[in-house]
Amino acid sequence: MLNKERMPEHVAVIMDGNGRWAKEKGVPRLVGHNAGMQAMKKIVDHSDKLGIKHLTVYAFSTENWKRSMEEVSGIFKLLVKWVASDLKGLIDNNVRVKVLGDYTVLPEDAVKSLEKTLEATKDNTGLQFNIALNYGGRDEITRAVKSLAKKVKDGALEPEDITEDAIDAELFTGVYNADAPDPELIIRTSGELRLSNFLLWQSAYS
Repeated sequence: MLNKERMPEHVAVIMDGNGRWAKEKGVPRLVGHNAGMQAMKKIVDHSDKLGIKHLTVYAFSTENWKRSMEEVSGIFKLLVKWVASDLKGLIDNNVRVKVLGDYTVLPEDAVKSLEKTLEATKDNTGLQFNIALNYGGRDEITRAVKSLAKKVKDGALEPEDITEDAIDAELFTGVYNADAPDPELIIRTSGELRLSNFLLWQSAYS
């Protein structure tokens, strides 16, 4: 019997291996991404049941734009499809959704779907589900440094006041998920052992 009191409070998942899974099955890569989306739904459901309070999923990295336009477009269409089919379930299960990364550069229909989800779940108090979209750890840290530099330039902050907590607060996680601890456990679904530019600052002790 699982002891929910011993569950990690924050689990982060690098969704990886969809393309290789599809290749092994002899099916198009988008079929693999669809299977990954179905797996993500199960992860959200089971995380909630296990009592995990924060779940962060690496869904689309800043490097993923290098893939073919057909594949990238297909991934975003799957995202829209997921929102349409799962929004009611997220609301019913009291899941609150946040996005880490600059999602505003995504296709318009994907942006609208995400904003609909963010608005519909903003007052929920259950599982905090963070979707890392157009996210990169180095990009996140660079944005934080620029923000702090601007505050120093404007006279709103002294250089000696730039602490770990100050940097933490400027990261996507600090802005959109300030109440979450850093992830205790990071899972990469393909079995590889690379972080691939995911939560570089936050994973120091994962």
